Amino acid sequence: MKKISFLLFMLTFACTTVFAQLTKDQLVAEWTRAKAYTKAYLDAMPADGYTFKATPEVRSFAGQMLHLADDNYFFLNKVSDKPSPLGKGVSLEKTVEQNKEATTKAVLDSYDYAIGAIQGMTDSQFSQEVALGKLKTTRGLLLAKGFEHQTHHRGQSTIYLRLKGVTPPPEMLF
Repeated sequence: MKKISFLLFMLTFACTTVFAQLTKDQLVAEWTRAKAYTKAYLDAMPADGYTFKATPEVRSFAGQMLHLADDNYFFLNKVSDKPSPLGKGVSLEKTVEQNKEATTKAVLDSYDYAIGAIQGMTDSQFSQEVALGKLKTTRGLLLAKGFEHQTHHRGQSTIYLRLKGVTPPPEMLF
């Protein structure tokens, strides 16, 4: 079991390290693809499913997507130093109306911010060290963590679609 855990850890590390070493143009392409994939999820959910919760203890579908958007702003602000248009301490999850139109706009705007922030960076900036609280890492690796975060929450929303009787969009790896 220890060998399997170690192997999974090393594989995860290798994948995020490779992601952190992509060029700026490749990163822009990946975030653009992620935006299109997330939009497909937003489009697939019927309007009456945006307030749907899989169980009472979890976020609604809109809450999942708005949380994803909040952290797009958070991670890309830390990676790029580009000021977030949300302002300090503002949460989309708590301020945006949880309906299809408002949620879709807020989420897609977060991707536009992320893509614009990456476009405003130089390739060499991705290897620069940045602090996140007590954690010190590179901008590129932190960007990889942000990408992983949005992928995680988009993946969680698959269950919401299935529970509403909707087939999730096909995978968009390329």
